[in-house]
Amino acid sequence: MLFDRAQAGDLAVLVHIDFPEGDDREDPREFEELVISAGANPLVLITGVRSVPDPKLFVGSGKVAEIKQAVIDTHADVVLFNHALRPSQERNLERELECRVLDRTGLILDIFAQRARTHEGKLQVELAQLNYQSTRLVRGWTHLERQKGGIGLRGPGETQLESDRRLLQARINSIQNRLKKVEKQRDQSRRSRTRSDTPTVSLVGYTNAGKSTLFNYLTEAEVYAADQMFATLDPTLRKLHVSDLGPVILADTVGFIRHLPHRLVDAFKATLQETIEADLLLHVIDAASNERDHNIEQVETVLTEIGAEQVPILEIYNKIDLMEHAEPSIERNSDGTPRRVWVSARTGHGTELIGRAIAEILGEEIFDQQIRISPAEGQLRALFFAKKAVLNESYADNGDILLHVRLQQKDMLQVLTQAGVETTRFVPAPEKEFYEH
Repeated sequence: MLFDRAQAGDLAVLVHIDFPEGDDREDPREFEELVISAGANPLVLITGVRSVPDPKLFVGSGKVAEIKQAVIDTHADVVLFNHALRPSQERNLERELECRVLDRTGLILDIFAQRARTHEGKLQVELAQLNYQSTRLVRGWTHLERQKGGIGLRGPGETQLESDRRLLQARINSIQNRLKKVEKQRDQSRRSRTRSDTPTVSLVGYTNAGKSTLFNYLTEAEVYAADQMFATLDPTLRKLHVSDLGPVILADTVGFIRHLPHRLVDAFKATLQETIEADLLLHVIDAASNERDHNIEQVETVLTEIGAEQVPILEIYNKIDLMEHAEPSIERNSDGTPRRVWVSARTGHGTELIGRAIAEILGEEIFDQQIRISPAEGQLRALFFAKKAVLNESYADNGDILLHVRLQQKDMLQVLTQAGVETTRFVPAPEKEFYEH
């Protein structure tokens, strides 16, 4: 709507330049996956090496000529850069190459636009796109620099460019106001979960690490999962029953990627709030990836950016079915706390260990012993069975009921109180502390 360009197409020439950036480098293989996920058809990858980007064209004049020849030879519709370009660089490159030019940020925004399904997700993507395009209006139609004129419109008037900017800003303000309403609704839902003491566990991880596949296996949901970048975008929440802990809310959120555009981080703050306010993060990691360690660092960087670095993390090393000699297991810290779980979400191997690890991290003291109740205390017996806490039931010679009960200490106290039984009968009162003055 904003630009007078040739008809869109999906035939793409890819450009990747190696800079001495260290950890800030881009991965050409990941770039190709992004392009395919966007629905484009990559025809050729042009690479090069530079010490610093050219301020005018990002690449040198010789590389521009090479790219233009590739566009002519392949009849490409668009040139995609695996880097963030300035608006002026995009404009200059489009003039030289005579075709559309899109940088890495624009490519990711396009993928997000395709993946958004919910009303909130679509609003967030549109907000990010409008903020991105607002800096690129200078590339628009030639009439954007003309003054409005004609009978009744003479005088200072308003340039078309200024008019478009004003309309764009009005749309941005409208979307921001609508997102604030959605954010309030999410806050109300989170407060309801807090009042019910239901812990929230949020899945995070590098895109295509298998988060949605794991989410589907654990919750029997039908979230779209595919072997591609950003297969799912909108957050999904499901209730999951964890043995020895009870129900938890499991949240599947958008995958992260290196150099995730800040516009997306800002636009998706309401969605990422599920991550910030979670009781536990399950960091899903592609254990078979050659870039595993670097991807872990990138996820930790994004978690710091959104303010979630203080939330406890349990690492889930996924895709062990693609590794030799890898077996499901739980790794622990020096204090015995679960730190890492090795699983395969695709085959289900080891996924039961995740619930065990979550229960150990979030669970309180467990009541696990045999108790004796009289036949008249049928209500107490029924409450234990309702909590699914009875492991074994037998009877004494005098008719008393012997129950092997296992449940959280707080749930044990709740059941005893509900049945009108003195709690200290089964659970000793905490020792009082005395202080000398």
